[in-house]
Amino acid sequence: MIVDTFAEAFPMTAARAVITASTPAWAEIAARTMSGYATSVIGCDAEASIERVMAPEETPDGRPGVSVLLFAFSRDALEKALSNRVGQCVMTCPTSACYNGLPVGEKSIGVGGRLRYFGDGWQISKRLAGRRYWRVPVMDGEFTCEETFGTTKGVAGGNIILLGVDGPTTLRATEAAVIAMRACPDVILPFPGGIARSGSKVGSKYKALRASTNTAFAPSLKGLVASDLPPGVDAGYEIVIDGLTLEAVERATAVGIRAGSLSGVLAITAGNYGGKLGPFHIRLRDVIERYPS
Repeated sequence: MIVDTFAEAFPMTAARAVITASTPAWAEIAARTMSGYATSVIGCDAEASIERVMAPEETPDGRPGVSVLLFAFSRDALEKALSNRVGQCVMTCPTSACYNGLPVGEKSIGVGGRLRYFGDGWQISKRLAGRRYWRVPVMDGEFTCEETFGTTKGVAGGNIILLGVDGPTTLRATEAAVIAMRACPDVILPFPGGIARSGSKVGSKYKALRASTNTAFAPSLKGLVASDLPPGVDAGYEIVIDGLTLEAVERATAVGIRAGSLSGVLAITAGNYGGKLGPFHIRLRDVIERYPS
């Protein structure tokens, strides 16, 4: 059953980092390290995850690569998060380099231009095809990083929630949805393995907290609070979707609903706050019709 409801998403500023290395394994290590502790802006500096693996012929330096999408509430916040993460997690990784993956315009941020100072005066720059790159001396040679990264207005907070008869059944279905959704372009699923067990609601009885556990979807609280769980549901998992466009998030939503509609899943719904949190309302039944395959 697809519940007649909507996921409530909101705008954030996004960037794409293309990380390369001498081998696919080292490119992936750098990308996974860079996107660590970036599940939700509720408590992190950014939301980030691997977008896809890139073949050598797709990358700026002809080496194996991985693209990472990062989202934050403002360009200033994104610039700080991206620079810190590239500096701490990519520059430190053996054989790595980092390049911009979006068009550069007025709404750009500095990355290599900030990290170059680590070279202690020995850094050098080179301009190719109108783009500037910095080469910073490190212990295995040089770390190359593009000076400027483009940004765009993305969409964050799209989501689906799978509700099933028990934990193992619901998790298997959610894993199937994640596999299918990760094949969609221009989106990431920022939570561990693409899945959040701790879905949240806005606000808390504790004034210091911006968010707290989504009690309406907690099976252990049935009978104690107002519940949105249908009869027979004993577990739920949420998939949060961030994308470069609303269309990308909607398409991934439709793909996830189809892939996750397995035996034992009693309902697929979404989290929203009555339309008060974000301007993008992704209606589950509508996207299934709009994206039939």
